Amino acid sequence: MSLRQILFAAFVVALAVALIDALAPSLAAGFASAALAADRNSQPIPCEDIDSVGRAKMSDDGTITLQLRSLWPDPVAESELVFAPDDPQYEEIKHHLGGIKPGESKPVPPFCGLNSEP
Repeated sequence: MSLRQILFAAFVVALAVALIDALAPSLAAGFASAALAADRNSQPIPCEDIDSVGRAKMSDDGTITLQLRSLWPDPVAESELVFAPDDPQYEEIKHHLGGIKPGESKPVPPFCGLNSEP
């Protein structure tokens, strides 16, 4: 493959990525709107009725990793948050989990009362 072909291929890939980035928000909004329209009769689940929003694990060095997921009716999203022992929010997260020990994995209870969710 010549240098010219490599540069052209890189240009095509960059153009495709830019196009996807430009269209992704409108496509996602369209899919989300369709999903909400299809289920307008559903009521939000009260926060107190939710057992878990993910998993927490403490590594041997004390680092807490939260693997969280969004709940209906929001679009499905997942996130991983890591809190080292020197993190300013570490003790708050540890308390919210009801304590956690190195090597332990447990469900993450929802953060009820901390936002405008029902």
